[in-house]
Amino acid sequence: MPGSDYLAAWRVVEEGFPRAGSEEQKLRFLATYAVLAPSVHNTQPWRFCVRDRTLELHVDRRRALPFLDPRDRTLIISCGAALFNLRAAMYYFGCIGNARAFPEPRQPDLLARVTLDGAAAPAAGWASLFHAIAQRVTNRGPFDPREVAPGIVDELRNAARLEGAWLSQFRSSHIRRQVESLIVEGSRIQYGNPNFRRELAGWLRPAGESEGIPRYAMGEDDQPDYLTAAVPFLLRTLDMSGTAAARYRKLAANAPLLVCLGTARDDPLAWLNAGQALQRVLLTATIYGLQASFLNQPIEVTKLRYRLDALIEHRGQPQMLLRLGRGARRRHTPRRGFQDGLAGESAGEASAESIAAPGPGG
Repeated sequence: MPGSDYLAAWRVVEEGFPRAGSEEQKLRFLATYAVLAPSVHNTQPWRFCVRDRTLELHVDRRRALPFLDPRDRTLIISCGAALFNLRAAMYYFGCIGNARAFPEPRQPDLLARVTLDGAAAPAAGWASLFHAIAQRVTNRGPFDPREVAPGIVDELRNAARLEGAWLSQFRSSHIRRQVESLIVEGSRIQYGNPNFRRELAGWLRPAGESEGIPRYAMGEDDQPDYLTAAVPFLLRTLDMSGTAAARYRKLAANAPLLVCLGTARDDPLAWLNAGQALQRVLLTATIYGLQASFLNQPIEVTKLRYRLDALIEHRGQPQMLLRLGRGARRRHTPRRGFQDGLAGESAGEASAESIAAPGPGG
């Protein structure tokens, strides 16, 4: 709606938690933190259904990216990040509940069901992660060259491990150069394809809209406004592979920390857990003053993914490639808000594999 404040979702305050309210009221409030998760192209591909003591998280395939993400892998990873935010808020506010992944085999778009039992418990260990939710921001701009301390890298690895994933750092200059070459090659392939460019252009939006990537979030600090505004048109009509490759080469080469997050398997449950691990890593990074952005080209281009595998010290499936460092503070990208993501379905009976919910220390 014109004139709406689409950054208002980021200003949610914890004092609004309805401690004396019903479980439904609590779940609705907790979900206002879920929508602050990152998502590919800021598509925000989640839907919620809240009834009584139950919240259901559905994937919204209307927000799918058929060319970039034909298997809906990153679609589900994005929803997993939202689920982690919900869990972090739930534990911080002392809510006792249960989260179950894919509770209905015949409903593959129902990703998780979260229930509260009405009790409360201490919020031990979750305060830092919770408070990082509204502080986290994606930074597509340059980073300071200062190295990230090994102890912080260990914390990031542990964050991924706690959610059933792994985080692999590209340490040696030789390996990094090979990864950077894959990122550049992937950029050329993607931006040289008009289908990819049209799909991306459809999610580049002017400031003031509730979804997509606004031009202020593109990280092009030195680009004139008139050129930035023309990017969607240029993307649709011109082969920008050379420009994109040069930009991503610079971002990858100047990143103090380049890591890959992965899982043992490569199926919808693994993607959902990868999203939770990703968000835990990003929030942990935020706690230590780091920002991140994504360089997923070698994972998104199938023929490059196998070459990336050979450069990773872990066995398994690479899911996300990240650059981390310290940079200038960036503005948040817009959010639709929890109410805009409400679904109309009713909650059903829960019966499936439980999502692990370890505390920060174990």
